[in-house]
Amino acid sequence: MQDIHNHPTVEKHKITTKQYLILFAIIAIVFILDQLSKFIITQMMQLNESLFFTSFFSLTYITNTGSSFGSLQGYNQLLIWITIIVIGFILYYLPYFEQQIFPALGLVIGGALGNLIDRIRIGAVIDFIDFKVWPVFNIADSAITIAAIMIVVLTFFWKPAK
Repeated sequence: MQDIHNHPTVEKHKITTKQYLILFAIIAIVFILDQLSKFIITQMMQLNESLFFTSFFSLTYITNTGSSFGSLQGYNQLLIWITIIVIGFILYYLPYFEQQIFPALGLVIGGALGNLIDRIRIGAVIDFIDFKVWPVFNIADSAITIAAIMIVVLTFFWKPAK
């Protein structure tokens, strides 16, 4: 008879100092680039101003009180708590993730922290990268999107050694 409680468990991994350093370096780089770019935009431009470079690309300084693609507008406090919970979840469960996914997790955390600081500091996220066919976004959003793509690719194409 098969034991119905006999299910696979997720193995906890030892994280090396090098892995922590790489993870936190990625977090720091994304966070610093995001915050520095937003600082420069807010110093050089007025809110809702656009600087056109080509017919398909401009810098457009806006703020967004919602989430991606303008969803959840006006729910800043909820989005702050969701962000804190997601970052906490990732950090708590870090030993259970395969090391190959650490760079993606660094991008997620760095991007989430960049947007979190905006939400706490000014009550909205500063966006400025405008490709006209896509909602205006920022470096933090880009990092999170790249991380999502990396996670999907790793999920489907990378198999851990047994």
